[in-house]
Amino acid sequence: MFNTVLNIGDVGHAIQLALAPAFLLTGIAGLLNVMAGRLARIIDRGRRLSELSQPPGAQLSANQNEELHSLERRRHLASAAITACTLAALLVCTVIGSLFLEVLLQFDLKWVIGLLFTCATLAMVTGLTYFLQEVHKATLSVRIPSPMKPPTDHP
Repeated sequence: MFNTVLNIGDVGHAIQLALAPAFLLTGIAGLLNVMAGRLARIIDRGRRLSELSQPPGAQLSANQNEELHSLERRRHLASAAITACTLAALLVCTVIGSLFLEVLLQFDLKWVIGLLFTCATLAMVTGLTYFLQEVHKATLSVRIPSPMKPPTDHP
């Protein structure tokens, strides 16, 4: 099955090739941490608003209902972003495994590796697009009143 003897240099080369995707995994993990934190805050805020209507007969105001609807949309976007970025991480792991298999089994897997990396990149773009939409929706839902400037006396 093996045409040539595998030497230690080939394994070292495989490790070098796998290092860049491994650093990519670190970056994806950081993004996932930020996204999970935003999702947790969305869920916490939604729970607090829902608890306001817990007493029997209590009704949420129109503003609270609107905020709950916005939070639900943001929750969906954050969840989709996390799913897409997690898929990207899984595909990068598959790229790393394929790089090792290519060297260890001496198969030509370049087209598979290229396809997997392209899919990982597309999944990251999708996840970041959902994340950007969630951030945009969050910034639109917050209204910060500008402070009134005190009148100045000009001579």
